[in-house]
Amino acid sequence: MELAELVARRPFPAAGLLIGLTRRCPLSCAHCSTGSGLFTRQEPDGRQLERFVGSFTEENRPDVVMLTGGEPLLLPALAERLSTLARNAGSRTALLSGMFFARGGALPGSRGAFPGRRRRSIPPAILRAIRSVDHFSASLDIHHEREVPRADVFRALHLVREEGVAVSLHLTGTGASDPYLADLTRAVEKEFGGRVPCLVNEVRPFGRAASWARAARTGPDPAAASPCPMAAWPVVAFDGRVLACCNQDTVDRRPVPPHLDLGHIAEDDWGTVRSRALESPVLRMLRTVGPTHLAARYGSGPRPGSYCDGCRALGGDEEVAAGAQAVAGGAAGALLDLTAAMRSSREGAQGIVRRHGCAAYAPLVVAGGPALPEIDGRDLR
Repeated sequence: MELAELVARRPFPAAGLLIGLTRRCPLSCAHCSTGSGLFTRQEPDGRQLERFVGSFTEENRPDVVMLTGGEPLLLPALAERLSTLARNAGSRTALLSGMFFARGGALPGSRGAFPGRRRRSIPPAILRAIRSVDHFSASLDIHHEREVPRADVFRALHLVREEGVAVSLHLTGTGASDPYLADLTRAVEKEFGGRVPCLVNEVRPFGRAASWARAARTGPDPAAASPCPMAAWPVVAFDGRVLACCNQDTVDRRPVPPHLDLGHIAEDDWGTVRSRALESPVLRMLRTVGPTHLAARYGSGPRPGSYCDGCRALGGDEEVAAGAQAVAGGAAGALLDLTAAMRSSREGAQGIVRRHGCAAYAPLVVAGGPALPEIDGRDLR
């Protein structure tokens, strides 16, 4: 499974499932959205996760399961078991790693498919977990690189590619004019010759970055529809609760706003979670017109400033629930939901990245896609 295929499924409700295996991570990156650390042992119960993923059937399953963290490869055996269970039902699995296992530089050993480099092996348990997934993504940015040099990340990705696993890089910077991003993307192109796609995002003010990263300058016009495709894929949080939103502030908040609460892996199976995600009129409206428009049209309370704060504030608003039911209930609402997803996906993976990632680097989401213009950190200011 290539990165572009994974990203293209993002707007479709319940087409994917995000699982945070653990909040632990041996790295301490300054921009970590989850605030993860080596001793932050907050994670779902492994047996409950296996039971939940084991409830997938060939007729009722997500297309994609994304294993993330923290650092999911701190639990390689669990990652391997979950990937195997998902694959048995017909789902495909992707895993995102901070690459802690790659740091340390070249070690003595045999030469591989990249002459001139000494080979560094991947620990066996981690390699088994990587072999079990359909797509492997590595995080790399200025903060990760202070702890895991890019040469080590590149070396490990060569090894993973030799195993026949599709790979990609998740890159993060401050925007199109970031000279670091320009340098890094040129280095990736030189190293892999366009064969490793990249998903390029901008740092958001969540987790450790909340105190220094800038937020969006302006919010959406309340009168205009601004759909939220991030409410499409259910998210298993670190305490096992399942949410309809991947915004980190929402994932960490307790109690969960009622309209975003899809259940708990200790009590519910995938079929139940999927039904709640697909059949909720409020969630259908969030994915179709967005929380700002929904609040402006039906809301009875004050409207918080940010897009996501406004969404969280909709919980328990009976007028919003009634308005959503009138417009998006029943078969008509399901058709409206699907139409919004189809419209959002019309331009494919590149269009999705242009809207929700770093637009200047959207072509990189496709392996072997069109070359980017020369960007030196000044051209796109």
